Amino acid sequence: MMTIPFFLLTTSLLCLSSAAASKQGAPRDLVRSSCVHASYPSLCLRTLSSYSGPANTPRDLAQAAVKVSLSRARKVSNYLTTSVTGKSKRERGALSDCVEQIAESVDELSRTLGELKHLRGETFEFQMSNAQTWVSAALTNEDTCLDGFEGVDGKVKSDVKRKITNVAKVTSNALYMINRLDESRGRHRSNP
Repeated sequence: MMTIPFFLLTTSLLCLSSAAASKQGAPRDLVRSSCVHASYPSLCLRTLSSYSGPANTPRDLAQAAVKVSLSRARKVSNYLTTSVTGKSKRERGALSDCVEQIAESVDELSRTLGELKHLRGETFEFQMSNAQTWVSAALTNEDTCLDGFEGVDGKVKSDVKRKITNVAKVTSNALYMINRLDESRGRHRSNP
């Protein structure tokens, strides 16, 4: 039986441990470097660092950011349709409009995610344009929902505003990640 000196064994284990740690740190580094210039960097870092799927490439991050936005939009949509009722006619009208707007946002974010999952080289620019348009439309819908509560006061407005603002922030970060993916792809195309 061959005996391996302790210092060689320890050095080998440290190198393996360090290599494993750097591989695990790579996605975190990508998230950190990608989120630093997002519209809401701390929210971006928090939501994407805790994301359970792969986040090894700008494409993974864009998909993860859209999934976060879509999940939150669905939760708000569910909240608006099941948990809140307006007291006044004006509140009920604003809620009804908001339900429609958020349903459209959910649809647009779903379409975006589908597009990002099936990116192809020959149609990349067209697909990215679609994704950017749909996420921008989702942001507009979220803003329009809030606009409907102008002149309305009370708990319903403050609850809806808080939830919609949160969705708008993660949607804004998703748009940033999509734009970043488009830019990174553009750099790769221009480099031979």
